[in-house]
Amino acid sequence: MKQYLTINDIDDLSAWVKEGIELKKNPKQFKHLGQDKTIGLLFFNNSLRTRLSTQKAAINLGMDVMVMNFGSEGWALEYADGTVMDQGTSEHIKEATQVISQYCDIIAIRAFAGLEDKEKDEAEEVLNGFKKYASVPIVNMESSVGHPLQALADAITLGEQHKGDRPKVVLSWAPHPKALPHAVANSFIQMMQKQEADFVITHPKGYELDPNIVKDSKIETDQEKALEGADFVYVKNWSNYKDYGKVTDQDPNWTMTLKKLGNAKLMHCLPVRRNVVVADEVLDSEQSLVIEQANNRTYSAQLVLKKILENL
Repeated sequence: MKQYLTINDIDDLSAWVKEGIELKKNPKQFKHLGQDKTIGLLFFNNSLRTRLSTQKAAINLGMDVMVMNFGSEGWALEYADGTVMDQGTSEHIKEATQVISQYCDIIAIRAFAGLEDKEKDEAEEVLNGFKKYASVPIVNMESSVGHPLQALADAITLGEQHKGDRPKVVLSWAPHPKALPHAVANSFIQMMQKQEADFVITHPKGYELDPNIVKDSKIETDQEKALEGADFVYVKNWSNYKDYGKVTDQDPNWTMTLKKLGNAKLMHCLPVRRNVVVADEVLDSEQSLVIEQANNRTYSAQLVLKKILENL
């Protein structure tokens, strides 16, 4: 593997999940792979799990880690070609990426959607800019459109928790006071399309996601109907896609409760707003997998880095 930009960079998800579960049993067994190698973690947005889990994954593989927060530490970057840089930006991505490539063997990037300009967000100017000018592999730690490290951790969690055939997995929208990106939902959908499962997306009318990502995945706007017989319920807010980046519904009736959850296991990527997105009674119950999902973030990142290091 030369890079990890989307969940579709995985050639065989089932094999990756099995390898991730095995890796978890002895995380430091491949420490020799990262010896004398350096990863640069570049954050254009805040992080807790992504930063710490990716850093831990790199350490488990014997890598040195450098972290830079562009919001407070780096120059404002320019991305467009042919720009006369006489305004706010101080450095072009062409030079910045080539310089960072000299310092690092792998570059990992986190840059959220702005949720104001759909075309700009879908162009993935930060991620694709680094991909274009870097001379080393790039890893997506969440971009405007996707969060493939989270989706891989979710797949590992499902693999550990379900031993039968064709589980029913529901991705359920939930209310949130802020406009949130579509990245987690997008990558989860793409991941589930690679699974042998009964997969359903449920959301209020008007909260349809990008049809190019959803494709023929089943959609049910009646949440109660969608949740019937579910084995796993992944709860996540996303803002309006058609009326891009807007919060057009905050219906509290979509908050996940124990009554709605039934016998299913709860999944959420965190951070989560208690009693808005998910009720306390759910998060504090034995049906919640959110802490285990967060734990698996280390092993999803480590699996990706391992495969890249094996090809350096």
